[in-house]
Amino acid sequence: MLNIAMADIRKIDFSLLVAFDALFEELSVSRAAERLALTQPTVSGILNRLRDLFDDPLFVRTQRGMLPTPRAEALAAPVKSLLEDAKELVEPTSFDPATAEMTFSIAVNDYMQYVLVIPLIEALRKEAPKFRVAILPMVIAGLTGKLMRGEVDIAITIPQFSDPDLPSRLLYRDRYIGIVRKQHPLEGQRPSLQEFCRHDHLLVSPTGGSFVGPADEALSRLGLTRNVAFSLPSFHVLLEVVHAVDFMALVPEHMLQGRRREFRTFEPPIDMPEIDVIACWHSRVARHPGHRWLRELLARVAHRMTSAS
Repeated sequence: MLNIAMADIRKIDFSLLVAFDALFEELSVSRAAERLALTQPTVSGILNRLRDLFDDPLFVRTQRGMLPTPRAEALAAPVKSLLEDAKELVEPTSFDPATAEMTFSIAVNDYMQYVLVIPLIEALRKEAPKFRVAILPMVIAGLTGKLMRGEVDIAITIPQFSDPDLPSRLLYRDRYIGIVRKQHPLEGQRPSLQEFCRHDHLLVSPTGGSFVGPADEALSRLGLTRNVAFSLPSFHVLLEVVHAVDFMALVPEHMLQGRRREFRTFEPPIDMPEIDVIACWHSRVARHPGHRWLRELLARVAHRMTSAS
């Protein structure tokens, strides 16, 4: 919580906290002024009042622009949470998705888009026709900050790429399955470790450019390696390459919805970890009725899609 003495509570004009939030996100007095529909001198005056209130410079000028002090960094999350709580106080207590007009952003990688986005859009059109939703590419670096600042409302990811301190919910579990094109010289239904390592492979690198994935870590523990010839940016591209060229790949099984017959599939000859797909969000919106309803809908869609496949 904000570290302000009780005697100083009367000094707080709520608009000061709104201005602090804008300054922290914009790191510019002029951009914050534009966002708040105020003049630059007015925001400069508010910044001086904030500095007096918190007894700290809060933002300092450098050659690279305005930077927050450690005190400002520490204040950012509780101020954002306090503003969200205050907003909740003045919003209607009842929530009707059929009439609510809200805008959300969901960050999700291409594989999870393939599994969830179409059925989610279908459900939203039926149950919340006035919702607007931006589907964004998944971000890994800086995800917590984007959720805190409201740049992303919900992230659909795996626990390894999320902050364990963020509230989250398991949507579904998946497993890896091997695929090759039908003309591939793979022998039998399940290759031996030697045959698996002998063929060229593809993988998807979520962080970009890596030639090592969960299969390589499992092989390494056995003292084995495989040749990953290409590292690709998305599973959609990977499926098309496997369909056209003699490569092996391990993909989440739900990625093959509607396309399984296009490939020869096989069980990996190594123990692969399950894939836990989660939704995560920031605690500042945990009680927001619209956010809560959207998270519940997402969980229902995920359960329906994965249990039917």
